[in-house]
Amino acid sequence: LEIQVTILDVNDNSPVFKQTNLTTVVPEDTKLNMTIVPREDLSATDADLDIIYYELTTTVMGTDGYFAIKGVNNPEVYLQKALDYERFNSTTLVLYARDRPVGSTEVTHTASMTINIYIEQADTKPPWFLPCTFINTNKSICISSRYVGTVNIHEIPMEPLHLEPGPIYAIDPDYLLNERIVYSIVGGNGDNTLSVDPDTGNLTMNKAATSLDSYLLQVMATQVNNIQKYAIASVEIKVVSKNNYPPYFERRLYNGTVFLGLAPRSFVLQAGEHLAPLVIQAADDDFPDV
Repeated sequence: LEIQVTILDVNDNSPVFKQTNLTTVVPEDTKLNMTIVPREDLSATDADLDIIYYELTTTVMGTDGYFAIKGVNNPEVYLQKALDYERFNSTTLVLYARDRPVGSTEVTHTASMTINIYIEQADTKPPWFLPCTFINTNKSICISSRYVGTVNIHEIPMEPLHLEPGPIYAIDPDYLLNERIVYSIVGGNGDNTLSVDPDTGNLTMNKAATSLDSYLLQVMATQVNNIQKYAIASVEIKVVSKNNYPPYFERRLYNGTVFLGLAPRSFVLQAGEHLAPLVIQAADDDFPDV
């Protein structure tokens, strides 16, 4: 008597990953939809030859939605949302492998794999002139105010010009890269009256101003290794007349006389002079003709 025995396979094995922990470094400027971890590094096997179903989650608050898998049966991890190093610089993902789809009432075996992702800062931001004010909550855009200074007409200061709210200064906000910044005047200096030191940003006079017109300069800060990363700041240099002395009254004491019953807006008269209005005058040695 021949007896044929058929062994029926049952679901008694769990999926198995090649490795349970993987670490990768992702540049901050990685383009959307780019593969972060290839499928071959993430695929699980099952001795029961079952179809594997995958699910990706994150364990770090605020990093949801940045990474995803290609499909429920394809564990390839890709970038779904643009990265920002200032928002977060690392995250941890957990990839689950199941031998039954989610929601199945059959016996299901599960395996998990941890994926550690570290963000590498890239040259994504132009220079910032300081001081500046952030205009968004994640502090990725900072707007500077106009620099303002004054010079005396017909004079050439020997020192760099003093500016408010501070000296011309720019930084690379990609602070880990900290690219070197150079400065140049790109507008408002048609007569070449002023110059800027390319390394320090100090503003100096090449020649004296000959009129009281203000100079409205545009100063550019550029990264040495990437000239496409630049910023422009406005600089107003006001030309004023020399002002070394305070004004003073011509007399220390003025005496005037008024009469009872004078109408409003009547002149106050000089004491002892019934016809001469009282005149109070000041002078300034900086302005002898005024």
